[in-house]
Amino acid sequence: MRKHITIKPFLSSAELKVRYLKAKDTVEARQYHMLWLLSKGKLVPEVVDVTGYCPDWIRELVRRYNRCGEKALGDKRHNNKGGKPLLTDNQKLELIKALQERPSDGGLWNGVKVAYWIAKKTGRNFIYPQRGWKYLIDLGFSLKVPRPTHKKANKKAQDNFKKNLKRR
Repeated sequence: MRKHITIKPFLSSAELKVRYLKAKDTVEARQYHMLWLLSKGKLVPEVVDVTGYCPDWIRELVRRYNRCGEKALGDKRHNNKGGKPLLTDNQKLELIKALQERPSDGGLWNGVKVAYWIAKKTGRNFIYPQRGWKYLIDLGFSLKVPRPTHKKANKKAQDNFKKNLKRR
């Protein structure tokens, strides 16, 4: 039989319950909830049943709480600034200028061509075409391709059809 997890008494069981009920952030509320249940003497499987969190995460949370107290709780993702952008602001301006001209191979700009341009500018070996397409869209450009026409299409007959169409 597993023994109870010991929680250092930074906060009493009653204080943990109050923090759980008054927490504005849902992640923080769940963490206080788990600690409150454990402080009442519940076993990890019981806390798993109530909260839906896995046993390993509950044990990790208790280890963090026992090490650092309350500052170990809360959603740490809020402090994560994320990764460095692929292109600097100057490189984005260069890309905008490049997109206003024809690509080197002619044709139209697309995700593959933009990804290749980004790879050359940043010195990377490869950039996925989806990333090129995302930059194309984020910078306000869109793919402008004329509708396909059939080889045997009769332009005169089409125009005649449009003129004689009944309007409702």
